Amino acid sequence: MDNDIEIVGDPENQLVYDRPIPDHGLRWRDLQSWWQDTRKILDEGEAKASLYQRLHRCLPDNSPGQQNFFGAYHHVLGARVYDLPVLLPEVWLHWDHQTVRERGPHALLRSRMDFLLLLPHGQRIVLEVDGSQHYTRDRGQRPDSAKYAEMMAADRDLKLRGYEVFRFGHDELEEAREAQALLEQFLPILFQRFEIRAGTV
Repeated sequence: MDNDIEIVGDPENQLVYDRPIPDHGLRWRDLQSWWQDTRKILDEGEAKASLYQRLHRCLPDNSPGQQNFFGAYHHVLGARVYDLPVLLPEVWLHWDHQTVRERGPHALLRSRMDFLLLLPHGQRIVLEVDGSQHYTRDRGQRPDSAKYAEMMAADRDLKLRGYEVFRFGHDELEEAREAQALLEQFLPILFQRFEIRAGTV
């Protein structure tokens, strides 16, 4: 996000959008255009489908809530998604491969966002889906105040960097219909709050 990029390992496992973010933010239309150009895809329908599948593959298999959130976002917005902010999954604010190697794969998990929206005029929205592992230990059997404090510290850090953070409980997204109903209520209010318009949500 800060334009300091080093690719480690297989470049096919990461997506790096290498164009300037427009003043209107990053819309699905912008990302699809980049995807279509860099992958030399001639058909727009094929580009749309393959980009959606590629983004969906970023989602963790052990988080139905995140998968349902992603699907519901596109279902609720439908064709209007082209001119609305693209929902970017699993975005790294900062990733230090040496730190991960030294401290283990969970060393900088707080630097990864579940979802990111890049809105007009540099506004950034982080959407987090929190399961019980975010605030419990022993497989959800006991509360863990240290984990909770760590999560709150990460939120403060993001807000000081200019991000707005909205958190969702995994339980409220566990079923696809529940996720859709939730986003049908949430998205119009979010877009109104940040003055995002592309038809009526």
